[in-house]
Amino acid sequence: MASTVEAPVLTAGPEAPAPPPRRTGRRATALAGTALRRSVAVIAFFAVWELAPRAQLVDPVFLPPVSDVLPALWDLARSGQLWSNTEASLVRALAGFGLSIAVGVPLGLLIGWYRPVAELLNPLLELFRNTAAIALLPVFILVLGIGETSKIAIVLYACTWPILLNTISAVRTVDATLVKSARSLGLPAARIFQKVVLPAAVPSVFTGIRLAGGISVLVMIVAEMVGAKEGLGFLIGSAQQNFAIPDMYAGILTISALGLVFNYLLVLIERRFTRWRTDAR
Repeated sequence: MASTVEAPVLTAGPEAPAPPPRRTGRRATALAGTALRRSVAVIAFFAVWELAPRAQLVDPVFLPPVSDVLPALWDLARSGQLWSNTEASLVRALAGFGLSIAVGVPLGLLIGWYRPVAELLNPLLELFRNTAAIALLPVFILVLGIGETSKIAIVLYACTWPILLNTISAVRTVDATLVKSARSLGLPAARIFQKVVLPAAVPSVFTGIRLAGGISVLVMIVAEMVGAKEGLGFLIGSAQQNFAIPDMYAGILTISALGLVFNYLLVLIERRFTRWRTDAR
């Protein structure tokens, strides 16, 4: 009689353990703590702004409490004035800022890498780098008129300098050991610039770009205060002349928020292009 062989019983392997709830809770607590630490100074600032006028430490007519400014900000947003003026300012700032990157980065790379170009242009750069953009605003208006061209041009001029100077410095301060090592491998100058100098210069270049981003907003506001019919600078100047003080501070808060968002976006772009850095956050 043939013996029967029982089939082995297959048992399921051990399931992967679910992530402990404590780890998730700790992560949420850490994120909340980080957010609180980063916002405590801002909260304290707005608290002082609210309490100082109410305690008569400053004249509430000229510095109203923030609780009076926020309704004015809401009214401007609801009427559409805030959005139309913000759009006009953004177009001018982004146009000048984008052109400054297109001009400053290539020119800075040329000046920093090629000595003959540096010897040719350095005297001219030294002449104009110490001339404040705001001081040249009347010249731009006289030459280019009071339209959009003069405002974009003054933003372009102001933003080009931090980008240009940081790019030149970034190229010139690349570790000489890296360049010598690349040359010892027989790489031509163009390949050394592409594979060694350019990646090493990227962090400093982005530092100049971030500085230019803040400058673009400030210079644009000043240009709009001098001669414009729309924009956040025009909104602030018009509110000040009409003694609509809450509206004036509402425009200032909008500019602060705009600059904050602008800088945050530039930080994200910088992280995207500098992932190779071991100290990147």
